[in-house]
Amino acid sequence: MILKGVYLIFCVYVQVSPSLGDEDEETYRAMSSYEGSEHYGYEGEEISLVMPTNEMSAEDELKHTWGLPFKKDLNSKRVEADIWKKKFQPVGRKMEKRDLSFMLFQPAKGRKEVISVWGIAGVGKSALVRMVYYEDIQNYNRFNKYGWINVSHPFNLRDFSRSLLSDLDPEALQGKGTSDFGMMGIKDPIQECYKLLHEDKCLVVIDGLQSTDEWDLIKAALPNGPSKSCVIVVTDEASIATHCAVPDDAVFNVKGLEADEALELFKQVYAETERFDIDPDMMEQAKPILNKCGGLPEVIVAVGGYLATKTNMDMWLNLNDSFMHQLETNPGFDSLRGLLTWMHSYFRTCLDSLKPCIFYLSIFPRGQCIRRRRLVRRWITEGYSRDTDINTAEEDGEGFFSKLVDLSIIQDPSQAATEIYRSKGMRIALCQVNGFVREYIVSRPMEENLVFVLEGRCSVNSQRTGRHLAIRSSWDRDINVFESIDFSRLRSLTVFGRWESFFISANMRLLRVLDLEDTSDLTDNDLEKIGKVLPRLKFLSLRGCRKVSHLPSSLGDLRQLQTLDVRHTSIVRLPPAIIKLQKLQYIRAGSTIPISDGTADKPSTPCVMVSWLSELCRRPLVCGVVAPMRIGKLTNLHTLGVVNVRVAGGKAILKELKKLTQLRKLGVSGISRKNNQEFCAAVSGHGHLESLTVWLEKHNHGCLDDIFPHPENLQSLKLYGLTDKLPVWIKQLHNLTKLNLEMMILGREDTEILGDLPNLVILRLLIKPIQDGQLRFCPKPEKADSSVFVSLHVLEIACNSSLHVRFKLLAMPHLELLKIRCGDGMSSRISGLEHLYYLKEVSVNGSCDMELQEDLQSQLDKHSRSNKPVLKLETVSAK
Repeated sequence: MILKGVYLIFCVYVQVSPSLGDEDEETYRAMSSYEGSEHYGYEGEEISLVMPTNEMSAEDELKHTWGLPFKKDLNSKRVEADIWKKKFQPVGRKMEKRDLSFMLFQPAKGRKEVISVWGIAGVGKSALVRMVYYEDIQNYNRFNKYGWINVSHPFNLRDFSRSLLSDLDPEALQGKGTSDFGMMGIKDPIQECYKLLHEDKCLVVIDGLQSTDEWDLIKAALPNGPSKSCVIVVTDEASIATHCAVPDDAVFNVKGLEADEALELFKQVYAETERFDIDPDMMEQAKPILNKCGGLPEVIVAVGGYLATKTNMDMWLNLNDSFMHQLETNPGFDSLRGLLTWMHSYFRTCLDSLKPCIFYLSIFPRGQCIRRRRLVRRWITEGYSRDTDINTAEEDGEGFFSKLVDLSIIQDPSQAATEIYRSKGMRIALCQVNGFVREYIVSRPMEENLVFVLEGRCSVNSQRTGRHLAIRSSWDRDINVFESIDFSRLRSLTVFGRWESFFISANMRLLRVLDLEDTSDLTDNDLEKIGKVLPRLKFLSLRGCRKVSHLPSSLGDLRQLQTLDVRHTSIVRLPPAIIKLQKLQYIRAGSTIPISDGTADKPSTPCVMVSWLSELCRRPLVCGVVAPMRIGKLTNLHTLGVVNVRVAGGKAILKELKKLTQLRKLGVSGISRKNNQEFCAAVSGHGHLESLTVWLEKHNHGCLDDIFPHPENLQSLKLYGLTDKLPVWIKQLHNLTKLNLEMMILGREDTEILGDLPNLVILRLLIKPIQDGQLRFCPKPEKADSSVFVSLHVLEIACNSSLHVRFKLLAMPHLELLKIRCGDGMSSRISGLEHLYYLKEVSVNGSCDMELQEDLQSQLDKHSRSNKPVLKLETVSAK
């Protein structure tokens, strides 16, 4: 079976024209079967294309032009390109086309040998690649030869080479009047391909790569070393894409359409049925259906074509209520059978270790942002990820999460910096389940998916049972329905919306996970029952339950507890009984309180659930929790924070932290000149610490200077409330990739220190006030020809005073994303954007007057790169 969406494009300067394969023609016929619709999903998945009608049908015209599948010279390919570009108009792919073209032809870094394009099946990868491919054939001629080939399965390298050679050099075949390789004297097509690719400039598209093994066979037959040719790999899986890419960062992810783009595509499909008067009520009803399409153009077009023929609103409601069942059984969706076959095949052959992690995602409501740490910690609790001889359970769980990202099953909702994170091996904090994948998961039989849900109005049903119960906010909280459920096998309970006291049952003796994140109306009295009736609990999250202010002493009876999350509650002190919980690995606590006066001498902290810049500029005050005096006995802890040491006994608590040698992540508030020696001693030379967050009190000059030796494995550092200068040891953090700084002043020496950090990828600054009103990024005077901030890809700057940011040549040579948060009523200026060659986006948040907007746009318009950076303006809403 040829997997749809797995496409390899060898950018080898070759004269080959793309030709419609069997799957293309089959999909085209299926898509054209809709009355009046001529949407076409190229390569069986690229449906983000809208095709106007002409006198000659597109199918006839394409067949007329592409009658000879192999023997097409360059002029024929230009005709094909012209027809294709006239017929197929992409929706919502302008930026992706720009970025892919730039990756292929960026002169500053040199031509890539192998570019990998990946994304979930049905997302539109081939159409995007074809746009770039045809544009070069028509307008640039940067290659001598062009080729597009489908990989057959089972894979055979000799057959592959024959097909590729036929497409690369059709004139040779035509000149000899034969397509028989033997009659041409070609004994070894593999060697002939090698010779052709070595001697010519070729752009070759290889469509249908399914595994790294296939690529290894192909790669072995390609010329070694620097080549005039270029390769673009298009595949469903990021792991295959990464394996093929040369250099390693030549990987491009095609994501689903955004909600507004999906709606626009739907409207175009609908309009082509000659129903130009689109009922507003129907469009509103279409939105929840489109959310289930996961941004996949192939699915959106199929749904749009189907609904365009249904005038009865009940049919629309029926599709929404039984979405996946309709797609799998209704003949009106035959065009999706390839995609659904791929889904069935993937889940049937999915690794047993990964499958439960995927089905577990159905616990969360559609469209919900899920914290990565929440998901991974739950997987660990359920036993899906475990300690092995090679990895810890934590590492195993993080690996599963990365795998689901690689498969596009879960995605970064922000998307802006996703590829930056991926290319640098960094982890995203939030994710969303792809809407289409989620619908597939929840539609599976109970024997596959052991999650059951209470939502809307449910009737009493004795068959309602399972291992994982999710209570939706829409459920009417009927106690009779709840008490009819068999809880004897229940392993996890997750509540969304309003809490009711009857949700805890004595029959839940096997419950391991109690996740009440952001649940409303939960009180201290409700918690008393937990320790008494849930003895096997391993995971307890009360995050966001603002009415909870006290943890009961019965918490000490939960001897199996591994994860305790009370972040953003009203809890200010952990009970002494927590010392009994020797299996605890993860404690998250503390909250933020907004401060209205905006003074700069109070510490602040970002909120992970909202924009870092926006939240930080609102100046929240961090409130950590007071830890018990013997916290050092919890030697299994690897995550702890935020601990407030601005209390009596704070020094003793800091001495206890020194005993927690397994800590990977630590957050501490209340550091001052009174306790800095104890803090520095606790952190100095820590062998495992990867993330450190510190909130300092005012008058903290030199508070952190005595950390020696520094934690050499530190990758993330967040310092809030620094008075004047950076700690001297920061320059030695060679593994640091992410740095958040809140400082009164950032001087030239500080920027020079930051500029020398070799692996810093993300830098976030809140500066107030800025020295002489300017923030300069430039090389050192004594090394004016040397680049600084060489690895920086994301820069975020927030300032509540007047701000002038200036970039000089060779500063931040690889910066892609610049975010600026301007203070209300403050004048701001940014100059030198022309020196940021790889800049893709400038985002301005907050106050942005017309003068600043016009100046920024003018700089971006004059940018030396053909693919100009874009300007985005974001408005901060009052909280």
